[in-house]
Amino acid sequence: MCESMDEVSQAVLAKNDGLAASLREELAERGVMVVNLLSSPGSGKTELLARLLARAVERRVPVAALTADLATENDAQRLARSGAPVKQLLTDGLCHLEARRLRTHVESWLPDSTALLFVENVGNLVCPAAYDLGESLRIVCMAVTEGEDKPLKYPTAFGSAHLVVLTKTDLAEPAAFDAAAFDAHVQQVNPGVEVVRSCARDGDGVDTLLERVLAARDGGPAHRPPLAPHPHGHSHEPAGEDAEGAAGLLAGHRVP
Repeated sequence: MCESMDEVSQAVLAKNDGLAASLREELAERGVMVVNLLSSPGSGKTELLARLLARAVERRVPVAALTADLATENDAQRLARSGAPVKQLLTDGLCHLEARRLRTHVESWLPDSTALLFVENVGNLVCPAAYDLGESLRIVCMAVTEGEDKPLKYPTAFGSAHLVVLTKTDLAEPAAFDAAAFDAHVQQVNPGVEVVRSCARDGDGVDTLLERVLAARDGGPAHRPPLAPHPHGHSHEPAGEDAEGAAGLLAGHRVP
């Protein structure tokens, strides 16, 4: 009997989730925490990461970064100026990273001293949201120029975030960005998640974001999103009474 596309997709995700869980455990044994950065193209994610890496290097945090794109090594060259070890990961046309690809690069490249690994995912809020990479912290970035309704349009991505970062805040006024509406929409899909406001150009919010990441690395209390990663991948189901509002919105927006 032929399998349906949905069954094939679920099998692919299940296999990825198993690999991600194993990778997370292996890296934890090595003292490495993975931070998965998701966003649309043009959110300012790369510049923000460059600032984060530079600040981490200044503070002598053993940090490294993998940056993914369909083509070019432009982002790796930008990030390498921070002084941190950086490697470009080309996806050969895929719109997302998978745990299998990440494992290959971790095994062949990651410096032994690394305690914190940032993974800059492909610029896309759809496919990457469904794939656990073995991260312990998932951060979703969004620029004010993208519109305050972005969390409602991409509830899977925002609903699985441990932390949300609003970027390019210096453009909020000319973009007529409705901050109150944005905050309400974020809380609708991910009740209780913190939103860090940042402007990479001025460095605003960079120290705050780094502190949140380091606190997570050191075992501090972590926010549990409605689509929380768990030891065997993503549940794909809202959890807890506080997430009832998110459950209704997310019901029709599962990534297969």
